Amino acid sequence: MSAVFMGQIWFFMSHKFLYASKADVMRINSMTKTLIPIFADQLSHNLSSLAISEPDESVILMMEVKHEATHVPHHVKKLVFLFSAMRHFAEELRGKGWTVDYIELTDADNTGEFSAEMKRALDRHDVSQIRVCEPSVWRVLDYVKGWEAAFDIPVTVTPDDRFIATHDDFKSWASGRKQLRMEYFYRDMRRKTDLLMDGDKPEGGKWNYDSQNRKPPKSGLDFPGPLRFDPDAITQDVIKMVREEYPNRFGKVDDFFYGVTRDDALKSLDYFVDNGLEKFGDYQDAMVGNEAFLFHSLLSPYLNAGLLAPLEICQKIEAAYKNDTAPLNAVEGYIRQIIGWREFVRGIYWREMPGYEMQNFLEAERPLPEFYWTGETDMRCLSKSIGQTIDHAYAHHIQRLMITGNFALLIGADPYAVHEWYLSVYIDAFEWVELPNTLGMSQFGDGGLLGSKPYASSGSYINRMSDYCGDCKYNVKDRVGDKACPFNSLYWHFLNRNEDKLRGNPRLNMPYANLDKMDEETRDGLMEQADKFLDGLSTSMAKDYV
Repeated sequence: MSAVFMGQIWFFMSHKFLYASKADVMRINSMTKTLIPIFADQLSHNLSSLAISEPDESVILMMEVKHEATHVPHHVKKLVFLFSAMRHFAEELRGKGWTVDYIELTDADNTGEFSAEMKRALDRHDVSQIRVCEPSVWRVLDYVKGWEAAFDIPVTVTPDDRFIATHDDFKSWASGRKQLRMEYFYRDMRRKTDLLMDGDKPEGGKWNYDSQNRKPPKSGLDFPGPLRFDPDAITQDVIKMVREEYPNRFGKVDDFFYGVTRDDALKSLDYFVDNGLEKFGDYQDAMVGNEAFLFHSLLSPYLNAGLLAPLEICQKIEAAYKNDTAPLNAVEGYIRQIIGWREFVRGIYWREMPGYEMQNFLEAERPLPEFYWTGETDMRCLSKSIGQTIDHAYAHHIQRLMITGNFALLIGADPYAVHEWYLSVYIDAFEWVELPNTLGMSQFGDGGLLGSKPYASSGSYINRMSDYCGDCKYNVKDRVGDKACPFNSLYWHFLNRNEDKLRGNPRLNMPYANLDKMDEETRDGLMEQADKFLDGLSTSMAKDYV
């Protein structure tokens, strides 16, 4: 029995959710031809909408549409990855006997929008129903909800069962809790999957080994780098198209090395287990100026696009521990990111949408500095983190949280603008996973729903966990003066201006106690230093980089 039938299949008929049994679906299949749209992050052969369909009774529709390519100014490498992966997936489906109607971005009649392309497809094909796996983004699901009325045709939405926790699972877990904290949700996911469990106890006696995963970088480390793939003919065609269609778009398309098929993704998983996992845990928070990837896996694009499944990754990672080829702190830390954090933020997203994206607890309104789009700043940590993002559409989680995110938080950047930037620039960013991480975790825009405190720091954390500060124009130990690290005064400015909202947070008791101990001259000097820096920031809008 397909796993999809363990849950519910949704029908939109008469604008209501209806449920169908497996027998109902098979009866409908035998009576009608079905149009099955597949989106860019649904590149899974076991997709629930396919699992209950037959190739000779279905037409699959795949669409490259300009509205999605320009909804935010997505990095050119992200566009190449998704369009190429979609085209390869379409070829794989055809090889399995499916009929695939594929609309390329530059097709003459392409309307550029999902719903309009659905209408054109319905005109081309003799179908009497639409079946679609639940979109990952609320905005797209909202389109789908309107299709039955717009096209006068039954629409079935099958649940996305490629996750460990269903929407109902998360709602049930969250119900009645005063605080939603990932750690406790993660423990339930460990029990549910039996990953790293010793009976009903966690492997090694502890649930979380994060305290062992905070080593700063040291000299002599040999970083494996990612597994690289040469672009094939399909990918080269997509690169050419993206260059021509978006010549001024953010990012560099040169040196495209990402895989674009499930086979590539599986090879990347094996490569990481063999070459990066052993030291991943120790150095997962470390940052090195001239090294973009360290021991990180770069599997998130493949996972989020559907080329890999979360459980297959975690089981492979767990097997390395059981085979004594990777330590427990590395394996537990990696598994926690997938079945803990990734599942948790998806639960938050669907529980809080729509409207979550507009939350702004700290009432921050400053536009993002222009250097977020250019990387041109004398602050070496930001220049390096943004520079590698321009080059690779990638930065690891600490660079996103404690460099670009931290700085945006400290200056009081508009969290919606920060969200749009993160959604634009990272190859693995889809709104369901990016928005809670950015607005909630990084910018504290939800006031503590997702995270227990704002992740704000001075330059000292960056200095401890990286080699950025050594060659920087600014002195990380200075708080005021022309050479003072801007993070230092901005940190105290952040606490001072948000005191009415943050002083009661127990995790900020020590910083506020230190602020209280400052004499008036020191405090005023820090505020003046920060104000002067903020007044000198130049800003630019995302539209300038489309």
